[in-house]
Amino acid sequence: AAGASAEIAIHLVDETEGAELNKRYRRKVGPTNVLAFPYAVAADHDLRGDLVMCAPVVQREAREQGKVAEAHWAHMCVHGILHLCGYDHATQDEAVVMEGLETSILEGLGFPRPYE
Repeated sequence: AAGASAEIAIHLVDETEGAELNKRYRRKVGPTNVLAFPYAVAADHDLRGDLVMCAPVVQREAREQGKVAEAHWAHMCVHGILHLCGYDHATQDEAVVMEGLETSILEGLGFPRPYE
């Protein structure tokens, strides 16, 4: 919304801490690229939350996918922020919507399409 604000803290972690957080909060083994933790605030408040990004995972993914690291970091930030906004990709339909938003936002910021 126009005039809306956001307060987002980004925490960079190593693979050990990333794996611990992923196990604790998602019951998944191993580190993941980004975890999103929205703050529980009243509906009339602007977006607030924490992103936990596992730096070694993001860097490795960029290398393995042949992407410029800056572009992949931007993608993971946008991905995490969309999670803070309530978007998910648990189903195919949700993934199509979320990936479309990611692509649109990243292109608007001057980054390449992330899924090509």
